Amino acid sequence: MIELPVVPVATEKPRKPDWLRVKLPVGKEYAQVRSLVDTHKLHTICESGNCPNMGECWGAGTATFMILGNICTRSCSFCAVATGRPLAVDTDEPARVANSVKLMKVKHCVITSVDRDDLKDGGSIIWAETLQAIRRESPETTLETLIPDFRGQWDNLYRVLEERPEVMSHNVETVRRLTKQVRIQAKYDRSLEALKRISEFGLRTKTGIMLGLGETEEDVLEAMDDLVANGVHILTLGQYLQPTKSHHPVVDWIHPDQFAKYKEIGLAKGLRYVESGPLVRSSYHAEKHLFDF
Repeated sequence: MIELPVVPVATEKPRKPDWLRVKLPVGKEYAQVRSLVDTHKLHTICESGNCPNMGECWGAGTATFMILGNICTRSCSFCAVATGRPLAVDTDEPARVANSVKLMKVKHCVITSVDRDDLKDGGSIIWAETLQAIRRESPETTLETLIPDFRGQWDNLYRVLEERPEVMSHNVETVRRLTKQVRIQAKYDRSLEALKRISEFGLRTKTGIMLGLGETEEDVLEAMDDLVANGVHILTLGQYLQPTKSHHPVVDWIHPDQFAKYKEIGLAKGLRYVESGPLVRSSYHAEKHLFDF
């Protein structure tokens, strides 16, 4: 067993609980993907983000790739991705990602990206070209896109929507009350608007929320109501883990029983699928989110 790399907060807080432990990745399928990644120097956010579920997801044929570089134009207090001036767009990236998906024999591919507020198109052209390239190289692979809010420039959102990925995801990340602290350049209602437009376009609509940032149960239930009202089908809930001392502190360790309670409540409120647990991340069990709706 290994412990997740959580940096202690300077202020006093409860000791990290035993349920935040994961097994080392094992299995034939994982070993095959691991070998391909090493041999061809492929890049996945699963690996670079040290995701605790990497072994399980790779074994199930799911992998997540990050496009448009690794420097974000935003500075969210929860995120370990570097903030600054991004490099120029790499027009060869769609082909490289598609080749990686083909080599890894990915069954369900999740694509995410940094925010590119420096670009007029918000990176949406590379987004669309990446999805097109994957479909050409691996037509049997299903697709999920974890997109930014494109600053509310909805033409850029629709450029990605028109590629009709099987699942379209945009994370609200936290509850309304904490959004200004956690997502400094984002807006809670703008994220809801993005989700509403995705749903109205006729696509499976998904979002994720981190818990343990200081939200109350009342905050979470309010967020669930907002999501249902804006057409969201799928919600993921997971424990926030602080990347470094300079990031937002972990305020609470949410017990698995509370995660289970949130799942029951979310389903009762009208969400179609709720993935809820301490180690859940945005693309955890993503291949199970392809239900009819």
